[in-house]
Amino acid sequence: MRICLLTPDPGHPLLAATAELLAPDHRVESLDPTAGHAPPAELLGPGPLADVYLLKARTPRALALARHLEECGAPVVNSAAATGFCQDRTGMAELARAAGLPFAATRTAATLAQLPDPDFPLVVKSRYSRRHDLVARVDDAAQLHALAEQWPDEPVIAQPYLANTGWDQKLWVIAGQVFCARRRSELAAAAVAPAPGADAFGPRELPAERADLALRVGEVFGLDVYGVDLLDGPAEPVIVDVNAFPGIRGQAGAPEALAALALYAAHHGPAPRVPAALRVPGALRVTGAPRVPGQRSAGR
Repeated sequence: MRICLLTPDPGHPLLAATAELLAPDHRVESLDPTAGHAPPAELLGPGPLADVYLLKARTPRALALARHLEECGAPVVNSAAATGFCQDRTGMAELARAAGLPFAATRTAATLAQLPDPDFPLVVKSRYSRRHDLVARVDDAAQLHALAEQWPDEPVIAQPYLANTGWDQKLWVIAGQVFCARRRSELAAAAVAPAPGADAFGPRELPAERADLALRVGEVFGLDVYGVDLLDGPAEPVIVDVNAFPGIRGQAGAPEALAALALYAAHHGPAPRVPAALRVPGALRVTGAPRVPGQRSAGR
């Protein structure tokens, strides 16, 4: 099989480890979809397409290339539609809440200065997710005004700030396998000191209902490789973000799961994995690759 990594960083630990697993029996190559200005057909060059493409890039050029590949019949993981849908945090929140997922209440404004009736503290984020975008906790009007001066034309969303332990719960899923960790929150107050051992958060500590919630996110958003950021709300965990094809660093078994997914997609062809909001009623839904033999999802 010929597997192509669509990424500007093929040396990323997850991709490099996956490529090493595949390399003995398969041809693994990479293509930077963000380079240059050539249209997708010229970027691909002559010759046959790869058997599967792993899309670890989210720029407009990367999405255009992924759409072109799908139109040519090549399987792309994740799909261009699902990847693109996760870039708009307004659409993300609307889809999640419409599907009954416990997503944080989200308001949208054309700019920070136009944010209606802010209730502090709150979290503001760029509406469109990208590298080095705006993500900040705002405690009062003075902080909001200062941010508005720094980001005068930025479309934004606002979510209520949820008091928490100072640690984000990171859940990652690859073809139905759930991985998890706690990471120090960039938005936590400096005075919040984590409890001893609070960063230890492996699959055995993940409640089954949270693993099930992570899997439900993939069904709703049409994703096979994705991340879910959770915070503990007053009554239940609250989703604050969904990411298509995140880094998933340092998770034992993740490269094996990604390699198995790549081979599955290469053998079975493109799967119609699109966000629920874009699906045609009655269309076939494919749930993705089976789990790697001998491994179990967290919380199962």
